[in-house]
Parts: sequence; C-alpha cells; structure tokens
Amino acid sequence: MKEIYQAALESRDGASGFYNDNVKVDTETGPVIVRIPIGGADSMDLRIWPEQEVLAAIAAHVSHVPRLLYASPDPTFQVHEFIAGDLVDDIAPRGRRVPPDVLRDVVELFVQLAGVPLQDLPQLPPSWPEDADTARFARILSDITQRVYTRFREQYRSLFSALGIPNDPLAPILTRWSELTPRPFGLIHSDVHRKNMILSMGHVVFLDWELALWGDPVYELAVHFHKMAYQDDERQAVLDRWADAMPSRYIRGWEHDLDIYLAHERVKSAVVDTVRYTQLITAGSLDPLGKQHLLEKLTAKINAAGRLWQHYKSLTPGQVETILRSQGAVAIT
Repeated sequence: MKEIYQAALESRDGASGFYNDNVKVDTETGPVIVRIPIGGADSMDLRIWPEQEVLAAIAAHVSHVPRLLYASPDPTFQVHEFIAGDLVDDIAPRGRRVPPDVLRDVVELFVQLAGVPLQDLPQLPPSWPEDADTARFARILSDITQRVYTRFREQYRSLFSALGIPNDPLAPILTRWSELTPRPFGLIHSDVHRKNMILSMGHVVFLDWELALWGDPVYELAVHFHKMAYQDDERQAVLDRWADAMPSRYIRGWEHDLDIYLAHERVKSAVVDTVRYTQLITAGSLDPLGKQHLLEKLTAKINAAGRLWQHYKSLTPGQVETILRSQGAVAIT
C-alpha cells in the first residue's frame, strides 16, 4: 500500500473536501480511491470517530457504501474501493431535480442506519449523552458552532458585522433546545448531500463517513434537507417515505423538532461558510465564474440565517461582494 500512497501524493489533484483529498490511483487490480487528510484544515464540524472504524462497523449493515480496503495510521490515509458512476452533484446540481433513485435510496439509508446496533460501532466519547437525551445532543451541536464563531470572531469581527451576523448568532436557537422531543438515538451520517452520493448501477452509494454520529435521526433529516435544497415535492416525497419506513419511536415529534434543527443548520452555515468561502476567495485560485458561484451561495446562506435575526436585512450577491471587497477579502479587478 505504500506504493499506492506515494502514487496518490504525486498526483494529488483529485476531488477534495474540507478535510480530505480523494485521489484516484490505478493499480494492477483496478482503480482505488486514496483518502489523505488535508494538513492544517480548520475543523468546523463535530467528529467523534475515525472514519475507517465507522466503515468497518457498518459494512454488514448498510447496503451501499464504499468498501474500506486499507487504513494506515502513520502516515494517515485510507484506501477505498473506486465506485464507477456519476456524482449526483454533477448530474443534478443544487437547484435541479434529482433522479428518483436518490429519494428512494436516501430513505433506505436512514432506515438501515437506525438498525445498526450501538455495540457494533466504535466506542462513544465518555461524556456522550445518554440515549434519547435529544436536548443534550443538540447542545453539543450548537457548542461546536459557538466554538467556531468564537475562534474566528476577532479575525472576522468587522466582516461578520457587515454581513449582519450578530454577536450572539445562536441566541434564537439555544432557547429552543429544551423543546426537543426525547427520541432513541441511532447511527447518523450527518453529511448526506449531492457531493457525497454517487449514482452507480441503479443505486446511490454514500460517501464520506467522517462526520458520523450516534444521535437523533431527526437531526439527520434536517442536515440532509438543509444541504440538498430539494424541490418542494421532492422534499415532501422524502418526508412521506421516511415517516412511513422509520420505526415510530425514532420519529415521534419530528414535525416540531425538524424546524428547530433546520434553524441551527442555517446559523451554522452562515458562520462557518462566511469563514470558509472568504478563505477560498482570498486564496485567489478561483476563476470569475467560481468566485461568483461562491458569492451567490454565501448570500443565500446569510439570508437564510438572517430570517432568524429580526434586525437583519436581505442582501444581494453584489452587496456581499462589495462587503468582501471592503474587508479586503476580494481583490478589485
């Protein structure tokens, strides 16, 4: 495997996420994917388990996930099977309808995850909430978001202010965690979106398990809806199938709680992506189209969160670009 790792390092121009580079390497037995952590990447998400341990644990329970072929602790990298197919984001980018197979397979995934026994998974952190303590689980989520805001507050203070992000962005959320219905926990992926799904041979294969958690299945649904931006009828189709297929104990009270989790995800995106997108734009590696795409996405995220902040006024991409220019985040061309 050292040869495969070295080959991946030498051709490290594969698809990258925020935490890993994914490099396709051709071997004598066929192509594989080498996942290499990105050194110095800012951690802005809750992570409790090594991804390779999650993949090994779910192999017997979840139908459509990449097989873990090898994991190295030093140097740190993984080798996954190569999945031939189409990335959902390529054939149906945000704003477009997804193939019907996606709606079916997403629900199948969530149901299968609910059936993974805790004893088959890696050990939980010592302070992890007791089963069904949804309020405490939710507070861990918002604590991570608060830490990200606090970590970058001084560096981005003027930018946050100019974009309308208040000094206490989580205030509308924190008072509502106590309203959550207690529900049994299950395994959740926490990052099911168009760039983490490959349509292959009539099924969706779900990638990137590094953010997997033991927690509230309704949170899984909220993250998925937030990141997918479904058409209204697609969203309703997933809801209907999910409510029909999931065991009743996992979904009681979901109608009320889904909106609370969605509110948190909007605030988290506004904070986290202001930092991430500004860093990407500042790096100067984007072409004009790529920069405009990020500006439009950031504007949508800020405006979505802004509806929770009563003093907020909606922005346009042009206004966001002006603000970023004034903060030195976008070079004047």
